Amino acid sequence: MVLAGASSEVLAGLADIIQAAHSGVPVRSAGDDLTDLTGSPTAVVVPVLTGPNPALEDPLREGLRDLPVLVTEPLGPHPLLAEALHLRLAEVGLARADRIRMMSMVTAADGIVLGVHTIDESSEITAVLLASRLAIPVVAARLDEPEALASAVAALRSSGAVRPALSPCVIDVNPDVLATAVAAAGVEYSAPLGAHPSLAQLAVLRYVEALEAAYLD
Repeated sequence: MVLAGASSEVLAGLADIIQAAHSGVPVRSAGDDLTDLTGSPTAVVVPVLTGPNPALEDPLREGLRDLPVLVTEPLGPHPLLAEALHLRLAEVGLARADRIRMMSMVTAADGIVLGVHTIDESSEITAVLLASRLAIPVVAARLDEPEALASAVAALRSSGAVRPALSPCVIDVNPDVLATAVAAAGVEYSAPLGAHPSLAQLAVLRYVEALEAAYLD
């Protein structure tokens, strides 16, 4: 398995998690350098992206076009991605980690703005999955559009949310972009996903799916 499409720090972190949990899965992080892929039939490239994103995904696929390697679908949308978002919120006290809805935590967020790269079917599915986990409204807005973030927060407040929060649905993000987004939203927020164990598990799943599909073909 070759992890690509995110920062070298995140990819290395995910690779370490995968190696610790799945010793039989060969894994390495490629970062932006894919020139040394040999084209082995077992070389599977996993784009470490939260969903389809042409701006990030197309250059990756273009760089691999002439190599006989397998390229999987992005990590999301998937329930494991929603799980990672949920747990990032729980880390800063904005959600319950155990999902026991009868035991409400009064400090938890009661509405979530899902900060995404693009608004598309994938981001909407992820919003629905996260809303289902948390049993609160979740609306998606582009992380790089301050006005859209502010409008999303206002919409949640108008629908009754007292403590809306921002959940960045990104693997990693420029700190300046995140700071601008947080300032525009004016609410508490969780960290970007980074090298989260749930994403490592999802990368392994995409790897296995690609190998199974290649075997069936």
